[in-house]
Amino acid sequence: MATSRPERAPTYSESLRQRDDAALVALLAGRPDLATPSPSTLLSLAARAMNRTSLERALAGLDELTLHVLESVLVLDSVGTPATAAAVARATGVDRASVTAALARLDELALVWSPGTRSAGFRPAPGTTEVLGPHPAGLGPVLGDARDAPAPSAVLPDDAPPGARAILDALAWGPPVGVAPRSDASARRATAWLVERGYLRATDERHVVLPREVGLALRGGRTHRDVRTAPPVPDVLELPAATVEAESASAGLEAVRLVARLVTHWTEHPPGVLRAGGLGVRDLRRAALALEVDDATAAAVVEVAAAAGLVADDGDDPPTFAPTPTAEDWLDDDLGDRWAALARGWWRSRRTPWLVGSRDERGALRAALDPELWRPWVPRLRRSVLDVLALAPDRPLGPADVVAVLRWRTPRAVPPEQAVAGLLREATLLGVTGAGALAPPGRALVAGDDPAPSSEPVDLGAAFEAVLPPEVDDLLLQGDLTGIVPGRPSRTLERLVEVAADVESRGAATTVRFTPESVLRALDRGATADELLAELASHSRTPVPQPLEYLVRDTARRHGRVRVGTASSYVRAEDPVLLAGIAEDPALRGLGLVLLAPTVLASGAPAGELQDALRARGVPSVVEGPDGRVLVADRAGRRDLPDAAGPARRGRAGAVVGRRGSRARTGVVPGSGARVDEARDGAGRGEQRFADLVARLRAADTRSAEQAQARAAGGAHAEGDRSRRGGGRRRAGQDAGTTAPREQATRWRRWGCCARRSRTAPWCGSRSSGRRARRTAAACGPSRSTPDGCARRTRHATPSSRSRFTASRP
Repeated sequence: MATSRPERAPTYSESLRQRDDAALVALLAGRPDLATPSPSTLLSLAARAMNRTSLERALAGLDELTLHVLESVLVLDSVGTPATAAAVARATGVDRASVTAALARLDELALVWSPGTRSAGFRPAPGTTEVLGPHPAGLGPVLGDARDAPAPSAVLPDDAPPGARAILDALAWGPPVGVAPRSDASARRATAWLVERGYLRATDERHVVLPREVGLALRGGRTHRDVRTAPPVPDVLELPAATVEAESASAGLEAVRLVARLVTHWTEHPPGVLRAGGLGVRDLRRAALALEVDDATAAAVVEVAAAAGLVADDGDDPPTFAPTPTAEDWLDDDLGDRWAALARGWWRSRRTPWLVGSRDERGALRAALDPELWRPWVPRLRRSVLDVLALAPDRPLGPADVVAVLRWRTPRAVPPEQAVAGLLREATLLGVTGAGALAPPGRALVAGDDPAPSSEPVDLGAAFEAVLPPEVDDLLLQGDLTGIVPGRPSRTLERLVEVAADVESRGAATTVRFTPESVLRALDRGATADELLAELASHSRTPVPQPLEYLVRDTARRHGRVRVGTASSYVRAEDPVLLAGIAEDPALRGLGLVLLAPTVLASGAPAGELQDALRARGVPSVVEGPDGRVLVADRAGRRDLPDAAGPARRGRAGAVVGRRGSRARTGVVPGSGARVDEARDGAGRGEQRFADLVARLRAADTRSAEQAQARAAGGAHAEGDRSRRGGGRRRAGQDAGTTAPREQATRWRRWGCCARRSRTAPWCGSRSSGRRARRTAAACGPSRSTPDGCARRTRHATPSSRSRFTASRP
């Protein structure tokens, strides 16, 4: 039920209770910590809003203008001046409209409140003085009761000693605490004179402080010297939009290529996982060599791949970092979709790759993919950094420029410049920024995270493809075994160049070189010499040069002459007749027998299984060791077979074989964007949750008021009834010559019993509640009027009554 604010609210708690439902929902949306856990009543909500921790969180999100307005309200209220919008505007030197908007924001967050009408001004929320510190706005403490004390004058009398004015001017704009001089006699006399006249206050033998009233008078009634109403965005040279887009496209293409190269490299050579988790220094350097980048860039690429869910701990024993099944699908996606997957993973990641290679507080080296290398504030800071870049379209901003803007936005929670620089480097690596400015793909990434339900979904892949140059499908083949791709290669040309050639340089055009090793790599993928030459010819406007054709055919002629296979066991005999027909026997087809020589057969089955199969066929055989000696079975019939315990088969992440049992593995790097650890409610769901909470609080407040009224009315009737009953009992006692109630109370005190009746535990009569009432109920019997049912002494008994109770106990 919505209520309107009355003319006067005497306390902060009452002002909060008298807010309407929309204002309470806005308060919970601006300070969500007040709703966790859910308060029981509006009074408990008000008490929580005055808590120091909650106030610290609320003040940490205020910008410089709003924070200065709050300090002005606190200062004006402390010296007895009504903190109206006009008074705050005069004190800060800011226009009335900006001050009114700041006061509305503070009132919405319950950081200020109005004890009466708006003309009476605002007051700071209880607890704000302690949070802001002893010297708000650089002013010292108040002299005393500021509402009755006269305002001091900023003009010193004629008898002021030399140097007094200089001392006041030095302390006027803060800090208000100074050190009393010892060696300078004139300065010491001036300080003593100022202390005697009340312009300064001595806090100890060495320090003096400028009172708040004197500081305001010296400042001419101003609480702040200069208040900025907008963030200090640097005025740098604006870059052409085409330059920003070109740089973004080039960086994005390179990022996709590096991640694809990392996935391919780790598929063939998966690195191990450290005992404490993470990637070793040597494995990181191997990855950097394979990607042809430095270690810092390699660490960023590894973290981005993990954030996108493309690589993870496979959970084998020993564990390794291997590509996930998602990586296979990612490699087959279009270029825009591949970049979008990387950008989304980076956007929601809480990892801190810029800390890789540094030392922690224990002196240990931080490794890439370290489970401890994440921070919960990284997504918020990433959003703030990109928002700052959006303030200056097509203007390159450095880390110092971004930190200056963030310092204005949250002066009580300034992020470290190292983190801002690290996030800017990652944004440049992914192509979110181009030449230091926010690129169109970056703006689409920020817009895609808009929680508004009415916002349309953003296609990140299309936004990235819009800034890409057109594809080319031409390969200019040279006679010196080189080729030039004049632009961004198409998908088929990119795969051909990646497999069959080595890249020498990249840029606006890509230069590649064909070598025997690169051609051999293409033949290993299943291509023949004719197929490779035909594919090269389809992308070349001129015939394939003769040196390149000779290279391909000569490499293909030598390819496959020497072959390598896998065999688990073998069969050897001195006479070829003994092996005749064994390889062709249909009954032995499951053993995978291959005739390598007239006297040697290879098999894919273990040696023990092969021996049993041969003996079942009627061929007596024995098992020999690597040195050719026959292995003799022990008494249990077991042989020490060399293949009895083979290595565990390596499985891919997500389909793990031989998973370790010593520790559980999730397959996801903690803090990465591959999986969101906490549920993220949309703005609509959050507002609905707050609205439901406000409705419950309002209902609880209404019930409390009705119960209070009922108790007040019932108390009045009960008092009259007790008076009438008491008079009757007194008269009856006088007639009988007894004092039964007084004797009953004496018996209770003597026994130390808890038999006094109460509302909380009527079965026992204790005034205790909760656990104590239950203990008392267990101690007392069913009797409500006498202590005869007590089974043991209670906590209400006095020491003397306890001893008598113990002695009387049967």
